[in-house]
Amino acid sequence: MSITYLLLGTNLGDKTQNLHTAIQMLTSQAGRVQKHSAIYETMPWGIADQPVFYNQVLAINTSLEVRELLRVTQSIEAAMGRQKYRKWGERLIDIDILYYDQMMLESEDLNVPHSQIALRRFTLTPLVEIAPLLVHPVLQLTQTQLLAQCPDKLEVKKVTH
Repeated sequence: MSITYLLLGTNLGDKTQNLHTAIQMLTSQAGRVQKHSAIYETMPWGIADQPVFYNQVLAINTSLEVRELLRVTQSIEAAMGRQKYRKWGERLIDIDILYYDQMMLESEDLNVPHSQIALRRFTLTPLVEIAPLLVHPVLQLTQTQLLAQCPDKLEVKKVTH
């Protein structure tokens, strides 16, 4: 079994329901959710003229190899109706593989750890909530340390329902 950390993001439709549906599908297709962060409302990153995002990080125990996990996450995105409108643009659901054990992989279609982790407060804030001492295998810094030096200053606030 491997542990993977996934970032879920949505800014279209019923955002809370989109996250809930994605978690249900991941549980049935990828593995058991060990931990999940709160849901965070985050300002759009990269392209400002779009609705705010809801983001959440999951820690999942999986028996899937990393490429099979990528295939599963992409099939869930497609099944939920994700359309790629524009890079960093609006989306019904986005599922990013942040970490997969201590794997380091760089390829055309997949980078593990995710190449943008250290640059994105909307990723680090929920990640710190569930895995503050997880060490980035390339940068050799904990998630807490990465958040402390993150250059992204966009607001990230916990959603309370």
